[in-house]
Amino acid sequence: MLVKDLYLFCIQYEISFLAHYIYHLLEEKKISLEDDSSQIDSSLADIPKVNEMIQKNVLGIHRVCVYSLKMNQKDFVFIFADNENEAIQFYTKTFHQPPWNCIESLLDFEFYRGKDLVSFRDMRREFVSFPAIAGYFSRV
Repeated sequence: MLVKDLYLFCIQYEISFLAHYIYHLLEEKKISLEDDSSQIDSSLADIPKVNEMIQKNVLGIHRVCVYSLKMNQKDFVFIFADNENEAIQFYTKTFHQPPWNCIESLLDFEFYRGKDLVSFRDMRREFVSFPAIAGYFSRV
């Protein structure tokens, strides 16, 4: 796998540390996008500098997850949020009661919305602010 492919994968899947690490190595010209990613050497980077880049979020990676919150025996709501606590607080504020449970779901979980197959990752792009309700599910 080329560095370019690994870098794009990290950006797409919001793997902040590795994306910033590769960005730093590219910036320092210690690797190129066309190099084999197996050539990335952990000793090449200035880790404090990478950590500073992560703190400043130079690449603008903002990880938003999706959580399944159980409303009752058969109903669930999916909420996009930064973390579990934020999802629970948003649920409690919206529905005026705490959820039965809260479980992080996979962003790449696919389901049909109308005739289209979509994932939570695809849906997340439709929102401009978080936390937000992604949808509901009811067991039959």
